Amino acid sequence: MSTTSRIAMRATRVAAMAALLAAAPPAFTQGTPPATSPVSPPPAPAVAQAGATPAAVPPSATPAAGAAPAPAAAEGPLAPLAWLAGCWRGNVNQREFREHWMPLRGNLMLGTGHTVSNGTTQDWEFMRMEVRADGVYLVTSPSGKRETAFRFTAEAKDGDDTIFTFSSPALEFPQRMVYRRGTEGWLYAHAEGKVNGADRQVIYPMRRVDCETGEFIRR
Repeated sequence: MSTTSRIAMRATRVAAMAALLAAAPPAFTQGTPPATSPVSPPPAPAVAQAGATPAAVPPSATPAAGAAPAPAAAEGPLAPLAWLAGCWRGNVNQREFREHWMPLRGNLMLGTGHTVSNGTTQDWEFMRMEVRADGVYLVTSPSGKRETAFRFTAEAKDGDDTIFTFSSPALEFPQRMVYRRGTEGWLYAHAEGKVNGADRQVIYPMRRVDCETGEFIRR
């Protein structure tokens, strides 16, 4: 190949290269970031607008702060005695006695009694009020002895007080157990009957107290 031909071919290649460079995008200057397409940010969480109406939620799912559910009204034959539920405490002659009654459930109330003297347990008992075929009964098991049943025989008013009487005529003492509901959180538990043919009555005055703190409750 002649020298003239080689020069012509080289010129042709240079022209082709120049054409390619002219068609390519311009090079970026060092230190200048490439232009990028803007990226949309993720959607922000929805924010309630002032005055907007919130979505409806069932009332049962959103109780008011600090609100306690209303207690169900007591029903059945034991309903008149449901007020006994709670803790009661009294003191006589350096003896402290207490009664704790669980709430009425399933036609049954369960209770315990405990008497302490000078830091020593003097006696205790399990109690329950239940419904039987012939009426309502107070059943006591004092200090683990055989249980005794007293049938509910009367409810009476004495001024602002209400008196509930349970009887077991076959016994000598006690023949009657009486719960007298007074005002201002007072309860008077009576054991009545006869001892050696003479009438005898033992009264345990108690006040309603907070089961945890022992503070008096006036109701």
